[in-house]
This record gives sequence, C-alpha cells and structure tokens, in this order.
Amino acid sequence: MRVLVTGARGLLGSAIVARLLAVGDEVRTLQRRPSGLARPYDVVETLGDLGDPSAVAQAMRGCDAIVHSAARVGLTGSWAQFAAVNVMGTRTVIGQARRNGIPRLVYVSSPSVAHSGQPLIGASAEPADPEHTRSPYAQSKAVAEQTVLAENDEALRTVAIRPHLVWGPGDMQLIAPIVERARAGRLLVIDAGHALIDTTYVDNAAAAIVAAVRAVDEPEVNGRAWVVSNGEPRTVAEIFTRIALAAGLRPRLRDVSLGTALLGARAAQRWWALSRRQDDPPLTTFLVEQLTTAHWFDQTQTRAALDWSPEVSLAEGFQRLAVWFAERPAT
Repeated sequence: MRVLVTGARGLLGSAIVARLLAVGDEVRTLQRRPSGLARPYDVVETLGDLGDPSAVAQAMRGCDAIVHSAARVGLTGSWAQFAAVNVMGTRTVIGQARRNGIPRLVYVSSPSVAHSGQPLIGASAEPADPEHTRSPYAQSKAVAEQTVLAENDEALRTVAIRPHLVWGPGDMQLIAPIVERARAGRLLVIDAGHALIDTTYVDNAAAAIVAAVRAVDEPEVNGRAWVVSNGEPRTVAEIFTRIALAAGLRPRLRDVSLGTALLGARAAQRWWALSRRQDDPPLTTFLVEQLTTAHWFDQTQTRAALDWSPEVSLAEGFQRLAVWFAERPAT
C-alpha cells in the first residue's frame, strides 16, 4: 500500500514508518518540521500543518490508507489549544480523505479517552467518554475518536487504536523525565507505587497499528476502538526502577502519601498557571491519579481481531533501552 503517516517525527510515528517500510509499503509523511526520515528511508515528506487543508490533501493524494498519529500531547494547556490540533486537525484529515477518495483511516487514540478516574482492571476498550475524561488532552482525543468512528462507512473504513503508555529508546515523554528525576534523587512514587499498570514497547505499538491498516477492511474491526499494550502489567515502582536501572542508575524511590502528592500537584498547577509557563509542571492532579490508579487491559479480543501479538517483551524492551543508554555519550 501507499500509506500516509501524520506526526512522523515522534517516537511512535517514526516507528510506524519503519514498520510500514519493513512490510513493503510505500510511505508518505506529514508534519510541521522535517522528520529526518526522508534520507535514511525512501519516504516522501510533506511539511505542513493539520490546519492547512491544502497541505493535508497534498500529502495524502494517491494514498491507499492514512495513519493519523499527529496530536498535541501534554499535561497542561487549555481545551482550545488541544482541540485546535486534536479535534479540528482530525476533522481536516477526515474531510480531505473523503475528497481524495482515501478508503482507510487508522486513528491513533489513547485509553485515556474512556478513563473516568476509576481503576481499570482487565478492561476492554469502552466507548470514548469526553464528558468524564480527566484532562483537556484526553477530552480532545475522545471527541476526535468519536468523530473518526462515526465516519466509518463503505467509502471510508475507520478504526481507532489506543496504545497504552508507549515507551522505548529515545522517548522524551515517559523515559526522559523518569531518568532525569532519578539522576537528581527526586524520583517519587505515591503510596509505595503499588498501582498495577500496562505499558507498550514502541515496536509493539507500531506493529499493532500497521496490522490495523490491513484489518480495517474487516467488518468486525472497523468502526471500533481497540486497546493495545504489552499485556504485562507491572507496578509503578517496578517500572520506574527498571527504567532507571537501564539508564545505569541505582535509584532510591522516595515515597509520598496520596494526600501530600495532591497538595503538591495543586500548588504546582497554580504556580504554573500564574506564571503562564508553557512546559509541564513536575506533578499534576491528573498525573497523581495515573500513578495511583490501576489500569491494565484484557488483550484477547485485540490480538485476535488484528492478528497481532507483541513481539518484544518488557524484559527485552528494558534490555534494548539499556543498550541505547550505554551507547550514548556520558552527560
């Protein structure tokens, strides 16, 4: 197939491109800045914004499928900021897909679109619920997912894939902050880090999304959302420790109570709002909730529907992460 990947600069986007090429597909990409993929790979790159219909149309013209992974992510920001990219950008992709006769759209979503704050234990992909999501990011992704799935018909087959906590070498969203805090002796866990959570090694997430490009034509697959994870839930404390060990550190986890963490998160959020900082604070109430609430998923239906299963175990993933850190210059 000829496949357009939006947001190819990111950890997951670049892995999706590599996986598509590995299975023999032709790849085009769309992002605001050069991805660096055009030179090592035979990739046709279009630079542009999701808010520019002409750039979106140019990127997808002649394609057989779209993997829409571009998104605004983060712990802070207004609804308007997230909606401009995640909702309006997705509507632009859908509109141009229809105008250009693209028959397949795989939307990269998030399990947070259906998380209301309650523990998720062996959960499946419940319907997206924008009203009860816990952050502007999750709310905007929920609205976008609903829009994508509502568009599913004979002319445009759509599916939403929700990879959970994607990580791997080079990750700046999950791995980098944990390692930075471990080096500074500020790696915190809340209530001993006992919450059991799923994560997804990046190559597994990419493989599942590429499998969805093939499976989206199947009536039992399209029009639905599917959660993807390694299926190896671990405690927050174990995950933090193994990431730090992979970076060559000997972490000492500092344990704080839930009450103390919430007080600190609220104070940090107030200070960030008053100072109008654009980066994420070290702790937010949403992050506290994520670190203290179990969330892991039953992968049985996902694996059968997509004809996919994880190729990289958590143990191998941490080994790959250790090799990556060992090959980096000391800082």
